[in-house]
Amino acid sequence: MYQKYWKRILDVVLSGLAILALSPLLAVIAVWIRLDSAGPVFFRQTRIGIHKTQFEILKFRTMRKDAPKDVPTHLFSDSDQWITRAGKFLRKTSLDELPQILQIFTGKMSFVGPRPALWNQYDLIAARDKYGANDVLPGLTGWAQVNGRDALSVQEKAQRDGEYAAHVTFGMDMLCLWKTVKTVVTREGYCEGAAERKKRK
Repeated sequence: MYQKYWKRILDVVLSGLAILALSPLLAVIAVWIRLDSAGPVFFRQTRIGIHKTQFEILKFRTMRKDAPKDVPTHLFSDSDQWITRAGKFLRKTSLDELPQILQIFTGKMSFVGPRPALWNQYDLIAARDKYGANDVLPGLTGWAQVNGRDALSVQEKAQRDGEYAAHVTFGMDMLCLWKTVKTVVTREGYCEGAAERKKRK
């Protein structure tokens, strides 16, 4: 019942309220990005949604406009050379993800679900198939995000996402959201580039 009806109702209501409440902040961030570096305010990238359908994810742009597009940033050999000054702050605080609230409102995403994979992350997509994680809406945050994030292997990420897909409940969603706040504050599991990833191993 929750997964079929109430989850979507909560997504619409909460994202609608969030859009209204955060619109001044969104406007300030948009102006800051435009003043900080050349390029568009928003970054669009092809991602994998529910049932492996493709959609364009929306983020605030945090990198130079000539940065590589379809490479996960935690795999960059030197991500610092691409990230803008505004982008460093937005990424550390996860504020770059805020435009996805609009995509929650329109039904392409949910507040909680597997983070949408890049279209060319074939290993992650295939691994998620094994655990049924491609059959739920992707989320702004998810069970893998609050249990290791970038520090997890592909198989571990897929397994965590599968655990969520098998237990989509109100309690699980609230737990994910609560743990997300802690993860953002502590930056637990966050790796910016391959160099930092090696350092943490």
